[in-house]
Amino acid sequence: MAASSGGSAAGGLVLVLNSGSSSVKFALVHHESGARVMEGIGERLGHPEGLLRVQWFPAAAAEERIPWGTHHSVVARVLDQLAEAGHAGADLLGAGHRVVHGGERFTSSIRVDDTVLQAIRSFSHLAPLHNPANLAGIEAVQALLPDLPQVAVFDTAFHQTMPPYAFRYAVPEEWYMRHGVRRYGFHGISHRFVSEQAAPMLGRPPGELRLVTAHLGNGCSAAAVRDGVSVDTTMGLTPLEGLVMGTRSGDVDPGLLGYLAGRTGMSVEELTSMLNVDSGLQGLSGVSNDMRTVSGAAADGNARAQLALDVFVHRLSKAIAGLVVGLQRIDALVFTGGIGENSALVRSLVLSRLGFLGLAEDADANAAHGRQTGGRISPAGPVVALVVPTDEELLIARDTARVITGAAPAGIITDVITGGRRTAGRAKGLSLWPGLCWSCPPRLAPAWPGPASGWCGPSTGGACTSASSSQSPSRVTTASPTARPR
Repeated sequence: MAASSGGSAAGGLVLVLNSGSSSVKFALVHHESGARVMEGIGERLGHPEGLLRVQWFPAAAAEERIPWGTHHSVVARVLDQLAEAGHAGADLLGAGHRVVHGGERFTSSIRVDDTVLQAIRSFSHLAPLHNPANLAGIEAVQALLPDLPQVAVFDTAFHQTMPPYAFRYAVPEEWYMRHGVRRYGFHGISHRFVSEQAAPMLGRPPGELRLVTAHLGNGCSAAAVRDGVSVDTTMGLTPLEGLVMGTRSGDVDPGLLGYLAGRTGMSVEELTSMLNVDSGLQGLSGVSNDMRTVSGAAADGNARAQLALDVFVHRLSKAIAGLVVGLQRIDALVFTGGIGENSALVRSLVLSRLGFLGLAEDADANAAHGRQTGGRISPAGPVVALVVPTDEELLIARDTARVITGAAPAGIITDVITGGRRTAGRAKGLSLWPGLCWSCPPRLAPAWPGPASGWCGPSTGGACTSASSSQSPSRVTTASPTARPR
C-alpha cells in the first residue's frame, strides 16, 4: 500500500467511504469542484465471490476478485490502485465516512478521535447493521494510513435540530431517558445536500425557504426544512418508520407485532425482519422492490402492482402534506433519490394530489426530469416542485475538508426554553436535550439531578466537568441549526 497520507490541502482530494455490512462504496472526490477521480464498490465481503469494481474517470471500468474480502482488504486495494494509477503524489486531504447513527451527541460532522470512535460504537444498538460496519471502514483507514485525518459525517445529524414535540414519542419518559427511544431521522446527508442546492435554484437564501425534501429510493424519507434546518422528518428511531419503501413497510400499527406473535408463534425479531426485508413495494406487489418494475407491471394490468403504486403515492402525499404543518407554508417540494429523480410517473401522481398546497405539474418539464427547466417540474409560481439530484459523496467530501482545514464556522448555542441565541464555539459537554451529555459514558444520563450532582450526576460518577453545575433546568442549551457547516 503506497498511497501517501497527510493533511496537505494541495491536492484537494478526499477519500469518501460508505461502509456497509457486506460492501464498501468509495469515491475519490475533489472537494471544491466535485470532480471524481474514481469511484466503486467492494461487494459480497466475507464471501468467496467477493468482487471489487472500480470506475476511473475518464478511463474505463475495472474489476477484480477479492475472495473473503474485508473492509480492510478493500480499502488497502483501493489505496494500492490509487498509487498504481499515479495518484500517490497528490496527498489526500483526508477520509470522510458516512456514519448512519450519531445519536443525540453529534449535531454536525466531526474529526475522528478515540472519543468519537467510542461514541459511534456506543450507538451500535440503535443501528446494529450499520454503525459496526461504519467503524470497520474508519479502522481500516486508521490502520493503513494512521496519519491521515478522518471525519465522520452522520446521517442523523441534520435532523438533530428537530424540536422535542417533533422527535419525542408519546411513551413513558424512562424509555427516552434510559434507552434513547425517540425519533432520530435518517438520510440527513441527502436532505441537507438537496435543500442547500435548492436555494440557488430558487434564487433565494436558505434562511428564507420552507421546503419539503423527498428522498425516494429503495429507502424513502421526507423532511421539513425550515430556514435551512430540519424541523421534522418521517423516519424515526430506526429507518423502518415512515414512508412505504422498497422492502420496508414504513408506518404500521405497533400492535401488529403482538397480534402476529400470538397468531403465528413468530418472535419479535422474526416479525421485525419481515417488516424490513419482505414488506414495502416487494410485499404489496409480489413482483419487485424496484419501482421501475412495479410501475411497469401496474401498467400491464397487475392489480397487486397497481395497489403497491397507489399505497406508495398515497402515503408519500399524505406525509408531504403533514410536514407542511411544521413549516407554516411551503415554497418548494424537492424530489431526489433514484425514484425521486427518475420516476416522472410517481412525481406526477404525487403532484396531482397536492394541488391544495399550490403545487401542480408541468407535464413536459416533468417528463424531462426538469433537465431543461433548471430542475423545475411545475409551472412557475409561488410554490414549485423541483428535481434535485443528490450527491452525498460530495457533501461528505466538503464537510471533511471544512472540518480538517478548520473552515467550519463557530457554533451557535440556542436556549431551548427562551429561544435566546448567542454566538459561541461548539460547546463540548453541553447536551443537545436534557438528559444527555457529550462527556457521559455511552448511555443516556438520568433526568436532571440538580446542581449538587452536576449536569449528569451519577452517570458520570459525579459532576460533569464539561458543563457548569450551576446551570438550571430552565436554561438547557442546544446547538443551533445555524451552527451547521455549509
